[in-house]
Amino acid sequence: MHKGACLCGAVRFEVEGALPPPDACHCSQCRKQSGHYFVSTDVPRAAVTIRGDENITWYRSSEKVRRGFCSTCGSSLFFDPIYRDWIGIAMGAFEKPTGTRLHIHIHVADKGDYYDIADGLPQNEH
Repeated sequence: MHKGACLCGAVRFEVEGALPPPDACHCSQCRKQSGHYFVSTDVPRAAVTIRGDENITWYRSSEKVRRGFCSTCGSSLFFDPIYRDWIGIAMGAFEKPTGTRLHIHIHVADKGDYYDIADGLPQNEH
């Protein structure tokens, strides 16, 4: 069981089972919503329990995706592809230990010009 929460604790969640290796998304939407790039793990919806969901504000960033934020403290928590059976959860919101490691950078063709990716992990242009 892995637990996490937003900064103020109004939204809490639990994930049953091991966390899949997270990815770091460098697309402009993720950069704007997080202030840098967004690192999340994609977990089956059935494995997630959310408490305080009345404190989540959902922003529909495209026809297929919505993003969930704590309406009290503004923490970016969820990347929700509406028509999929999984949800992305921000790695920074989990309590340690997570038992997983970053495995890939995605959408690097759109990354910010103010940093380099130099950790040796695979980089996907899109």
